[in-house]
Amino acid sequence: MFDRRSLVMGAGAMASAGMVAGAAAAKTQPAQGGPFQVFQADIRQFGAKGDGSAIDTPAINKAIDYVAERGGGTVYFPPGTYACYTIRLKSRITLYLEQGATILAAAPTDTQGYDHPEPIPDWNKYQDFGHSHWRNSLIWGEGLHDIAIIGPGLIWGKGLGRGDGKDNWLKDPSGPGTGNKAIALKWCRNVLLRDFKVLEGGWFALLATGVDNMTIDNLLVDTNRDGFDIDCCKNVRVTNCTVNSPYDDAICPKSSFGLGEARVTENLTISDCLVTGNYQVGSVLDGTWKKMPADFAPLIHGRIKFGTETNGGFRNITITNCIFEDSRGLAFETVDGGVFEDVTVSNIAMRGIVDAPIFLRLGKRMRGPAGVPVGSLKRILIQNVVSSSATILPSVVAGLTEKPIEDLRIADCYFHHVGGAPASMAQINPPEAEMAYPEATMFGDLPATGFFIRHARRVEMTNVEIAVEAPDPRPAIRLEDVKDADFFRLRVPRAAPAFALKDVVDFRSTGARWLPDRINDGPINGTF
Repeated sequence: MFDRRSLVMGAGAMASAGMVAGAAAAKTQPAQGGPFQVFQADIRQFGAKGDGSAIDTPAINKAIDYVAERGGGTVYFPPGTYACYTIRLKSRITLYLEQGATILAAAPTDTQGYDHPEPIPDWNKYQDFGHSHWRNSLIWGEGLHDIAIIGPGLIWGKGLGRGDGKDNWLKDPSGPGTGNKAIALKWCRNVLLRDFKVLEGGWFALLATGVDNMTIDNLLVDTNRDGFDIDCCKNVRVTNCTVNSPYDDAICPKSSFGLGEARVTENLTISDCLVTGNYQVGSVLDGTWKKMPADFAPLIHGRIKFGTETNGGFRNITITNCIFEDSRGLAFETVDGGVFEDVTVSNIAMRGIVDAPIFLRLGKRMRGPAGVPVGSLKRILIQNVVSSSATILPSVVAGLTEKPIEDLRIADCYFHHVGGAPASMAQINPPEAEMAYPEATMFGDLPATGFFIRHARRVEMTNVEIAVEAPDPRPAIRLEDVKDADFFRLRVPRAAPAFALKDVVDFRSTGARWLPDRINDGPINGTF
């Protein structure tokens, strides 16, 4: 029997100088409150050099095996730089990274490198290569339980590939011996990731697929592609994290077909996090916060995005008390047949959004097994959001003619855009792009300053203000094929129309500043 409480207490004990100076290759001590033993292993006692050049993976994996064979415990990384290839986790193991300890991903050579990716399954075609493989990683585990990586140390993925062919000094980023993920977990449960830092995490700083009961807390991730990809997972908490990811998304829940089934991602909370995509990689970690060059702006990512892989969908999602700085906006997408329902977003501060502050997309790309019906997107509540200095692209809510987005509530929000669009933009008729890759820019320029809403049912906005820095001729809100649209106490720029309506039924706008109340059962078309 294993006492998990003693594992945590054992990890804290190993941080003390007395334990480190003390001695044995594998030290045991009675667990608190019982007769059981907790094993603690210092990797240096298993042969790890920590000099940044010798490959320490054999010593580390030996320490993990030794502790796992004895029922579990903590594998301790004292100060030093441990050059590694693949570290293989096991159940009931905690990796404790001491202050000054770095796990360094070594560059692969012709004779040594990372574990090879698993054989390609039949369903690999439904998602990118990276979402179908876990073993070609710096640290990986499959089918495990009660595992943790904690402590104030650093994981530096210097020798990991980005998975996009842009690592000229590496071998084929998808080829044998190349690793492209800092941490990869598959079919695991009871996982704790806390307090450490990640620099240059490769394609994913974390790829968690089919992981249940996971806590990600107080991580600082300064990376060259995705931060956290949380795929087909249940009961997950992401709290108090900082993620700088200029080249890809910061926190990116998915529900792919990577497990060979459509598994929903559900019961997920993201809170008290900062996401950004406009700082040079490494500058957030060292505290200099150096901005990317001005011409990098069109490439900025760094957002919270749900998708694009959406075979299983998302359910019971909460996002609260988060900051978006110089990034793309908040994106909810379901385009592969998954449901997306029961979501609350609250207390979000956004500054310098490079595309749409809010992007909701229900599409039918349908990258998955044949015969799956189109998904759904409904019951979304967004409140207490402030966005300043966003580009001229408005927030986008876009469903399908045959499957509209349903039950959207937006309240107590302020959306500020730079404005200044040409007059011709107000006359644009955007394409449907039903099967296109979901992205806020997928429709091109849009004929609204604040919100473009198409194919939706039961939309409500209360106490929402839309503002522009420069005069903009476009209406604040454009509605197309919307039924049951209710607006209360709306504030919009006075120099342009408040609404442009096309095939709208059951429309009401009341209590708006300098706008007369309107109630129209419709269908209604026109601008006012």
